[in-house]
Amino acid sequence: MKGARRYWVLLLVLAFVQAAGAMPAAGHGAPGVSAPQDPAAARTIGIKLLDAPESRRADPRAQAYIVDHVAPGSTIERRVEVTNESSTPMHVNVYAAAATIAKGKFTFAPERTPNELTGWTSLDTADLELAASETARVRATIRVPRDAAAGERYGVIWAQTGTPTDRSHNMTILGRVGVRMYIDVGPGGEPPSDFKIDRLYPTRARDGRGEVRARIRNTGGRALDISGALSLFGGPAGLRAGPFSARTGTTLAPGDLAEAVVPLDARLPDGPWTAALTLKSGLVERTTRATVTFPTTPGGAGAVAASVAQQGNLPTPVAAGLSVLVLTGLCVLLSKLLRRRR
Repeated sequence: MKGARRYWVLLLVLAFVQAAGAMPAAGHGAPGVSAPQDPAAARTIGIKLLDAPESRRADPRAQAYIVDHVAPGSTIERRVEVTNESSTPMHVNVYAAAATIAKGKFTFAPERTPNELTGWTSLDTADLELAASETARVRATIRVPRDAAAGERYGVIWAQTGTPTDRSHNMTILGRVGVRMYIDVGPGGEPPSDFKIDRLYPTRARDGRGEVRARIRNTGGRALDISGALSLFGGPAGLRAGPFSARTGTTLAPGDLAEAVVPLDARLPDGPWTAALTLKSGLVERTTRATVTFPTTPGGAGAVAASVAQQGNLPTPVAAGLSVLVLTGLCVLLSKLLRRRR
């Protein structure tokens, strides 16, 4: 009976380990809407997306941006909400303009520059007269031609306000906030989204603060908006620090390579530390670890003594299925061992 009890204890321990491995990892929050080009606009006008496809309800990117995959000839609709956040009436222009992805950044085209996607996009209104603190909704319709070539297009739905020139203003001041558009066109299913962390290394900035940098490669077929955080542990005298947020604003087109930067506290010891960096875009998350030592000289690069293979998260149903298979096999093995003992 003692041997049987040992088998049951082993089974329970393994069951706990498998169940823990199936738990989904915590996220780091959803990305926000496009930042205004004029800081004053952030205090006077706001915009947010109201709709997301049913298939993307769990995707934080689709809650903030218009992200979709459509077949040629398709039509989709999305609503945005524009708010006058000031204490005075305001005239707001709403329009679609072009955007591109270059050098790891989502880049807004100047003024009302058009592209293929903006030519497909129409709005049910282009001008809003908003009282103080008033909100209005605008419907955007995107009609993709039947002969549209496969590929991803980028744009922004802008809400713009400004002060025109008059006797008291000899310069026009414009501010705008917007919602990004990532529309992929093609037959069949959506291209997969994925990325790889190629390298992680410590540096020290010119201002004396330590930094952890990571090279990221988009290995999928859709654009990515990278966010994440870094935790440090196992430092001098067992110190732990973090999590520290990665500097935002990294956007990668398919095949692109860029660098994510995590600024740290200048008071941190040089190390060595075990650094755990988790980056994500929407529902795709990757984690990598390394033992790092920060340089003492500003502008220098530190040492990476050891690294752990990058880890990807299995979708919860897959992990749970593997747990069931493992536990089933253990139960069969236990049953055979007990029969032999009898």
